Amino acid sequence: MKKILIVLTTAALLAGCAGTPANDEASKMQQLQEYKQQLSELKQKIDQLEKELAANEKNEAVKVTVAELTPQLFEHFIEVNGTVEADQDVNVSPESVGVIENILVKEGQQVTKGQPLAILNTETLQRSMDEMKVQLDLATTTYNRQKNLWDQKIGSEMQLLQAKSNMEALQKRVESLQAQKDLSVVKAPVNGVVDIIFQKKGEIGSPQTPFAKVINIDNIKVYADIAETYITKIKQGDRAVVKFPALGKDVPVPVFRIGNVVDPNNRTFRIRLNLNNPDRMIKPNLISIVQLRDYAAENAIVVPTILIKEDFKGNYTFVVDKTDGTPRAKKVYVKPGINNNNMSEIQEGLTAGTLIITEGYTQVVDGSPLQY
Repeated sequence: MKKILIVLTTAALLAGCAGTPANDEASKMQQLQEYKQQLSELKQKIDQLEKELAANEKNEAVKVTVAELTPQLFEHFIEVNGTVEADQDVNVSPESVGVIENILVKEGQQVTKGQPLAILNTETLQRSMDEMKVQLDLATTTYNRQKNLWDQKIGSEMQLLQAKSNMEALQKRVESLQAQKDLSVVKAPVNGVVDIIFQKKGEIGSPQTPFAKVINIDNIKVYADIAETYITKIKQGDRAVVKFPALGKDVPVPVFRIGNVVDPNNRTFRIRLNLNNPDRMIKPNLISIVQLRDYAAENAIVVPTILIKEDFKGNYTFVVDKTDGTPRAKKVYVKPGINNNNMSEIQEGLTAGTLIITEGYTQVVDGSPLQY
């Protein structure tokens, strides 16, 4: 009898095992996880309801800090990197070709417009001028004598005209050689500082080779590239602030010019700002940040962004409600607008004079009695 029972039990177990598919266990595991998730969500809801009921039963006031909302100016700013350039930054080159015979300035020296910086060798040119002057002297003497004879009605008018023409032609040639000689003097094109001297004495100077860099940083240009989405919000004359982190310096300045072309590669347009730099601390290529106001609203209702929470219905915050005579927390749904520097403009839901809970808002629920 016992053997029969053992056989039947074994058969039943085998049949039970054979009838359970392998994937049935995985399905049960998945269902178990879903139940656990639902249990966790229900527990959170239960805890929340218990807190609300406990607060209502005990009627204990929650200590909070409140602030009255008042209309104010709300502004939004954008920040972009700027490029700093000198207003006058010139690579100076000789206007003629020649060996550099003398350098008259040093790096770092202050110069004025038209001041000689270097002189090229003009020996060959000077010889040509000396030769031409000898010919000019002879031509001048010939003309004067021919004119004296003509005044005495001696000789022909044609001889006089030829002598005059020859003299004037030589005068022009001498003037031309003098002009070429003047080009051998390298002069400063602007007032400024000789920042770099590229060539040395004895090297060949030419119009294609820069001799020195003269820079004037008394006035500075700052360029910034702005996304095309702001093209209707930034206008010439708008106020801006240029920040120089290395100097710890912020310079307010109006927008001087707005570019007329959008860069097809990055979809930006360029703006320019002009800055005075009397202490010369702002250097070309110094890191700069340009701050521009792209939005402003008068009489706006503004609250700290951290006070705005969100649930499945939307954004909300807690205010003080005194309808029944007792200050209580009231959950108010709002429509936030633009935010800037951790402050948000409220477009709908709040009005001036409303008391908003600024501290302790995490300890209250809708209807909680308040103490402030």
